[in-house]
Amino acid sequence: MGWWQISADTLAQSRFVVSPLAETVAAMMALRSGAAAYPGERRWVDLHRPGYQEYLAGDPIGEALVRSALGRNWIADFLAPTPSGAEGVTFEEEVARVRATPDETARADLAVASGGPVPDQLRVSSGLGHRTADLLGWVWTQAVLPYWNQRRRIIEADVLARARQLSLGGWAAALDGMQPKTRWLGQGRLQINGHDYPPRELSGVDLLFVPVTPRQGWVSWEEPSRYAVVYSCSGVLADQGRAPLPQALGRLLGPARAQVLVLLDTPKSTTQLVALTGQGLGSVGRHLKVLLDAGLVLRRRAGRTVLYSRLAPGDALVEAQWVGSAVDAWDSK
Repeated sequence: MGWWQISADTLAQSRFVVSPLAETVAAMMALRSGAAAYPGERRWVDLHRPGYQEYLAGDPIGEALVRSALGRNWIADFLAPTPSGAEGVTFEEEVARVRATPDETARADLAVASGGPVPDQLRVSSGLGHRTADLLGWVWTQAVLPYWNQRRRIIEADVLARARQLSLGGWAAALDGMQPKTRWLGQGRLQINGHDYPPRELSGVDLLFVPVTPRQGWVSWEEPSRYAVVYSCSGVLADQGRAPLPQALGRLLGPARAQVLVLLDTPKSTTQLVALTGQGLGSVGRHLKVLLDAGLVLRRRAGRTVLYSRLAPGDALVEAQWVGSAVDAWDSK
């Protein structure tokens, strides 16, 4: 298995960051595979995959690039550069690094990713970095940017959830389950995948954790100073961030308050609810007070975090509204 030996100082100074480019690369991987992990992602893939395939059909070099860059065991380094970790970085700033990749570097990365010789059309073509950046720009503009505000809220909610897990259960709780083969082994060791790679010593480096909403993940590094683990957001958060709201429940409680109640099937903090709903802190607080007074949710403290979750009457109300919505939809056929 592949694992990293992480010094205490490196781990203590590690941080979670948001990367529009990582989200775009993960989205492109989902569009290429056509696979989806939950209904919301299925709808998104079905909507945008035909356009993605049409784009590549008109760009044979781009198709060869993607086929080689998304190798069986590795992603070409220049396609998914390690995030800088800077706050507020834009997609345009990140993809500029891809665009500036020299052809010889791109070909070397493609050979490693594909595990074989680079296709002839890529050996004789120039501007591989430009072509790759153009493709990523299409995916960003057409398939990610229209949803970016919502996706960013889901990403931020995942970061908050991981921070809470860290405060309650340490790094084992925060890092376990990031990816199917990722887990904290103890004694400063983080298993990053199931491949038989030699361990790496991470001391005095910048360690970043980068959540994305598609069910994709990878690791990257820019030696000697920066390493990153890109992982998929919690399935619960990703599903709920896309979940439709029962219309009848929205009419009963108001759409904003109903949205808060639906999200509380698992415990969440006020800050998480703000990130997931896009509502202001004051608005979420008022909705929670009404739901508390009505006996629909429970408030409890976990360490320094205050968490809210639905009580049985709240569960029954949401369940009844889902059933009612399904019956209405059936009767309308």
